[in-house]
Amino acid sequence: MGDELYRSDGEVGEVLRRFESCELPPAEFDHGRHLTVALALVAALGDERRAAARMREGLARFIAANGVSPRKYHETLTVFWVRRVGAFAARAGAGRPLAEVANELIAECGDPRLVFEYYSRALVDSEDARARWVEPDLKPLDF
Repeated sequence: MGDELYRSDGEVGEVLRRFESCELPPAEFDHGRHLTVALALVAALGDERRAAARMREGLARFIAANGVSPRKYHETLTVFWVRRVGAFAARAGAGRPLAEVANELIAECGDPRLVFEYYSRALVDSEDARARWVEPDLKPLDF
């Protein structure tokens, strides 16, 4: 595939479909695909709040269907990344091919450690952050 993960909007849609139908194996649901699903949801729903709710529901279903521990779910990380993706999508501009935006998003936000610019490891690892949204403790969100 070269430097581009996605060649078409259909490929992006297929990642979302496979995630929501729980056909995507957990081993393939890496950070880039998490970002892709979040982007597809933000684009389809046009609203970060609705996209986060659908992502939350999808993750719960995906976790249950794949026998993954429910403790794997992390509310703060889910909301952080949906908000980050929403801000990226808004900057990317409307009307562009979703595959192009997804490839740019992964290039910019593909390192999952980006969250640690905003959150300490101790806060991310806390039960509070796992269970509910908590504000960052290192620097405020700038997106």
